[in-house]
Amino acid sequence: MSENNKSNKNFIPKTPQRPNFQLWLIITAVIVLIGLTWFNQRNTVIDITLKKFEDMYLANDVAKVVVIYNQNLVEVSLKPESLQNKKYKDELEANSPFFTPSGPHYQVKIASVDKFIEDFQKLESTKPDSDRIGYTAKTQESWTNWFSSFGFLILLFLFFWIMMRRMAGPSGPGGQIFNVGKSRAQLFDAENKVKITFDNVAGLDEAKEEIQEIVEFLKNPSKFTKLGGKIPKGALLVGPPGTGKTLLAKAVAGEAGVPFFTLSGSDFVEMFVGVGAARVRDLFKQAKEKAPCIIFIDEIDAIGRSRGKGQMPGSNDERENTLNSLLVEMDGFGTDSGVIVLAATNRPDVLDSALLRPGRFDRQISVDKPDILGREAIFKVHLTPIKTTDNVDAKKLAAQTPGFAGAEIANVCNEAALIAARRNKTAVDMQDFQDAIDRVIGGLEKKNKIISPEEKQIVAYHEAGHAVAGWFLEHADPLVKVSIVPRGVAALGYAQYLPKEQFLYQTEQLLDEMCMTLGGRAAEEIVFGKISTGALSDLERVTKVAYSMVSVYGMNDKIGNVSFYDSKGNDYRMTKPYSETTAETIDEEVRKLISTAYERTKVLLTSKRSELETLAKELLEKEILFQSDLERLIGKRPFAKETTYEAFTKKSEEKEKSELEKAKAEDKTETNIGAKPKEEPQVEENKG
Repeated sequence: MSENNKSNKNFIPKTPQRPNFQLWLIITAVIVLIGLTWFNQRNTVIDITLKKFEDMYLANDVAKVVVIYNQNLVEVSLKPESLQNKKYKDELEANSPFFTPSGPHYQVKIASVDKFIEDFQKLESTKPDSDRIGYTAKTQESWTNWFSSFGFLILLFLFFWIMMRRMAGPSGPGGQIFNVGKSRAQLFDAENKVKITFDNVAGLDEAKEEIQEIVEFLKNPSKFTKLGGKIPKGALLVGPPGTGKTLLAKAVAGEAGVPFFTLSGSDFVEMFVGVGAARVRDLFKQAKEKAPCIIFIDEIDAIGRSRGKGQMPGSNDERENTLNSLLVEMDGFGTDSGVIVLAATNRPDVLDSALLRPGRFDRQISVDKPDILGREAIFKVHLTPIKTTDNVDAKKLAAQTPGFAGAEIANVCNEAALIAARRNKTAVDMQDFQDAIDRVIGGLEKKNKIISPEEKQIVAYHEAGHAVAGWFLEHADPLVKVSIVPRGVAALGYAQYLPKEQFLYQTEQLLDEMCMTLGGRAAEEIVFGKISTGALSDLERVTKVAYSMVSVYGMNDKIGNVSFYDSKGNDYRMTKPYSETTAETIDEEVRKLISTAYERTKVLLTSKRSELETLAKELLEKEILFQSDLERLIGKRPFAKETTYEAFTKKSEEKEKSELEKAKAEDKTETNIGAKPKEEPQVEENKG
């Protein structure tokens, strides 16, 4: 590995911090509101009637009277000596604990200011001149009046501004109200690098080789251009979920010494018309300024769906405008070289054909689920940080997890570590991994689930029927484990098999698989004379296989070599490519196929009734049986067929043996070549 890559692995990315003005604005507004409310509380006065005011004035307790014209209000302040009066003191402290000696202490709401002044002057005329205090007239604007006039508009503006920020994004250039059309792609460059490299990607050798070539293109373009080659415009990563498409893109970001823009397809979608297309143009504008660089669009099917499907006549589809802008930017009239587009999707069937053509995405890299070699490599990567015992074998774990993607393997390793910690172990052993695989396949174990003895007996015979049928069928997968411990939501038991790594299935193999699947239902009918609802998943699987044999794979003599399968994914949901007569024939052949398999299974289990009883009784006692238990109870499987693990182990041992013999041969050759010639003893003649 180069020094640049080594530094990348030790580099800790730093996310640029920006001040959150929106948060500080909200905090400031709340503080101001609390302050104004507090200030208003400190000046709270007590409302009194006009009659009480007259009594207070005649008692010479009033020190000051203020008439507020614009509010039809009279404020009354008491004399300092009157404030010590228990009658006023208790009332003021109870209703206004923050009153000040200067007042005002009371207020009178009046209907007319002129009428009040006239009555007040008459009241003063009854008192001597020395006791008259007069009144003060003024106008006053309160903050509540101002807020009632303009506060609604301010709140409306703030609400609109906050909503625009939330719709446009939380931060960055796309987070401002007038920059809603800016790209929200995250940039990784020399100052902000990713720690993941190609060393962290396992089980995807072919895809990794393709991606490494693109990185090499950017690092050393002269190596390819001197032969007349051109840098590819883009590469599309296609594969099921969890297979490592995004991980490959992160490895490219960690390995490439060029700027790397990353975003998802949903980042282009917005409620405003034209925003998606504007963001595409801004993204490529930024990329061209930093060329050569890489753009990674995750889940591109969010904007890359086929145009014209499901659209009403005359309507405007914002997704189509965004896709048109993307097509033009990738290979339009005025595009420049130096920008490579990587994209990932698990739904390539819905993408527009114009997006998939060479010149836009020159390469479609398939990222499938790993085979047994790939799973072993992935297990080794995820087992590195886990403290395990010596009996943990990555090869055996890879053989026991057929069809698992990389994300599921990572989940198995994590579950095994959690199970070991739950059991207070110092290291994770093979049993923890077995339980983790069961947890991922069958669901959470529920030992406390209450099951009646009758139901438990039915489940035991059901699972024993699966085990016996698969044990004595030549093309069925070998059994690994059978259990009647409840798992998941509705699973009361399950049988785990070790399927062979193969891509083609013959008719005999599919028929034997159907018979093995129907073994549980057949065992119930043979033993109890009645059936239960426990075969739901079995019937669903058998029906799917039977319809595939008849209408997809052309394995039926009456229907012939005809396939009604649509590889583009439409699946003929709206219209069927066959007549009603053909549909009836397909249904009849499917029923005949399933009934034939069921009768065959019943005949097999009837002839093996003693083995069925033995396994069921052992299951009721132990609840879990392994392959070794079946060999002990009903004998070895009559068909000499290597399992995937046995074949894989045998092949690995042969390879290691040949490499060892080759190394020994080379070592022996080097020894012979480098040895000194044997010296002959010198004999001197005695001539005396």
